Amino acid sequence: MIITKRVLPRRTFLTGIGATVALPLLDGMIPTLGAAGKTAAQPAKRLTFVYTPNGMYMDRWTPATEGAAYQLSPILEPLAPFKDRFLVLSGLNHHAADSRPGEGRNAPHERAGATFLTGVHPRREVNLGISVDQIAARALGRQTQMASLEIGLHNPDIVGNCEKGWSCAFTDTLSWRGPTTPMPIENQPRAVFERLFGESTDPAVRLARIRKEQSLLDSVTEAATRLQISLGRSDRVRLDEYLEAIRDVERRIQLAERQTREPVLSEPAGVNLHTGEELPIMERPAGVPETFDEYCKLMFDLQVLAYQSDLTRVTTFMMGREQSHRAFREIGISENHHALSHHRGDQAKLDQVFQINLFHAELFAYFLDRMSSTPDGDGSLLDHSMIMYGSAISEGNEHLVQNLPILLAGGGGGLIQGG
Repeated sequence: MIITKRVLPRRTFLTGIGATVALPLLDGMIPTLGAAGKTAAQPAKRLTFVYTPNGMYMDRWTPATEGAAYQLSPILEPLAPFKDRFLVLSGLNHHAADSRPGEGRNAPHERAGATFLTGVHPRREVNLGISVDQIAARALGRQTQMASLEIGLHNPDIVGNCEKGWSCAFTDTLSWRGPTTPMPIENQPRAVFERLFGESTDPAVRLARIRKEQSLLDSVTEAATRLQISLGRSDRVRLDEYLEAIRDVERRIQLAERQTREPVLSEPAGVNLHTGEELPIMERPAGVPETFDEYCKLMFDLQVLAYQSDLTRVTTFMMGREQSHRAFREIGISENHHALSHHRGDQAKLDQVFQINLFHAELFAYFLDRMSSTPDGDGSLLDHSMIMYGSAISEGNEHLVQNLPILLAGGGGGLIQGG
């Protein structure tokens, strides 16, 4: 790291017509040695929860042995490059998700999803508790524009009733600001992008830019050019890489918007009472990439940009909602995820559950790679983050909430030793 005499404020922005772009942590934001003890820009600590629904094929998730010399299980194999950067935590139970006497066994997905980050036993009426991400956001969000960012890959619907009169909020979000205040997820890449880089701009200007497919960065080019003159060589390279990452995300959003102007098949809307088959709905959010892996990677990249620009330090990311009916045709699976999780010991269905779990792990590995390859101060975003990956259900067929599949990745700013 080069310590310069001229110090840029940590909250330096590039501004243009209809756009404001925050900057990553640059060497030019680190003060001289004489002032370093008072004003040095320390890398921020970040907290992320990445959620996968409908449980896990536990026999292929849990490592066979404990300790540093353990072998990765089949589901965890895609994470091999990061083995020394994470911990597999076994034996964790969430008893608050168990049904109570007189409640019956209905709504197991609602109970599991509601309990996952709150630790509070849910009842049919919406009265839960603050989730751990929001507790963290109250502290970590004091110095950022957004206290937290909630993202998901499903259609958000936190109003109305789902299973047997239970609120949809219990499955469609993990994050709760208070006992009766669920935090809705955002599933639109464009909307997340606008929250990060266009929140304070004129909506009419943003709309005009979108219609012209003009890059947000076009409007801040002059400001970026002026800034680069005052930066050292390493900072110029870092700024170029950061701005190109923003431009790449914009290109992918624009491509998705062109591809999804017409409605396409999405998650099932109900059941045909005559055949028992689930019925698809003719709906898909505008601007969502055609394949699940493209969609997931784009949303992961938006989280990396949010962390890189220090716009937020807390995120929750749902790869799917509990009871998700998504089918994964891109990996050859046409039956929906929830139905497969109720395998009743059918090995053919279990093998497909394994393929879905493995697919999710591969996508999570993409996120870890992006975090580890993005510089942040003297380390990487992964060095300064704590990332929890897992599910609120272990064995999906029985809706078990014991021995949950949980993985903890990242360095936590020096607080976590992986491997």
